[in-house]
Amino acid sequence: MNILTFDIEEWYLEKILHDGRAFRYRQFDETLAKVLDELDRLNIKATCFCLGKMATDFPQVVREIARRGHEVGCHSNEHIWLNKMTEEQLRRDTSDSIKALEDVSGQKVVSFRAPAFSITLQNKWAINVLADCGIKNDASIFPTSREFGGYKGFPQDTPCIISHQGATLKEYPISLVSFFGKTMAYSGGGFFRLLPYWIVSKTMKQRDYNICYFHLNDLIHHRFEFKSKAEYEKNFMEPGTLKNRVVRYVKMNIGKGDAYGKLQRLLSEYEFMNVQEADKMIEWNKINTISL
Repeated sequence: MNILTFDIEEWYLEKILHDGRAFRYRQFDETLAKVLDELDRLNIKATCFCLGKMATDFPQVVREIARRGHEVGCHSNEHIWLNKMTEEQLRRDTSDSIKALEDVSGQKVVSFRAPAFSITLQNKWAINVLADCGIKNDASIFPTSREFGGYKGFPQDTPCIISHQGATLKEYPISLVSFFGKTMAYSGGGFFRLLPYWIVSKTMKQRDYNICYFHLNDLIHHRFEFKSKAEYEKNFMEPGTLKNRVVRYVKMNIGKGDAYGKLQRLLSEYEFMNVQEADKMIEWNKINTISL
């Protein structure tokens, strides 16, 4: 089972971080159209986790994704990490986002991914809030430590049911692989850009479950500028030390030159489905429940 997902956020983040540069909006529009055309050609349906603000500020993007037959999921309202919010803030954020996305897409929104995979050991209560808001499927668990978010100690990287204080969600955790004693993702984001294609492909063939995740920025051959201290702290909500900014600059730019070509090859060589389709295929009565 190979699941294809995209996190759709770039237009809104460009607006609030850079006042909406026209050339960047044009890049996002062109790349989205290119991706959607390729998915149409291959008859692949993806889950697109969209910010609620994408629906209110850039409704044409969400509307086009839905028109092409892809599942519209929720990626929070304003891309604030869940571990930076209180329970009440998350409840309001999620409700606002779902309503905006449903109004524009015409779909019932039941799938969710947290920005930066920010459901962690410290904010397990988020599961209860998401369930209360009508979320059924979650793809937020990154089952190891990472720079932002990550759930160290989560026991598996295959579909499961997660439970916390009576609330349950169907979980689609990020797929992991071990290289030289280090556990990492391989099927999306900077990991996909960094790793040679043959490693990604070989790993996927060895597994029964892979979930791939992409941002449009991963696929655009555009070099990110070195951020000022203020810009960095506004974007990443952590100290903008020189070390942090250098590391982030390298991670955001590495491997972007051939990322879209790698994605095209991946889509042509493997069969993919979205979260909605996977939900219908999995025999959930045979899947284990993990109490958090």
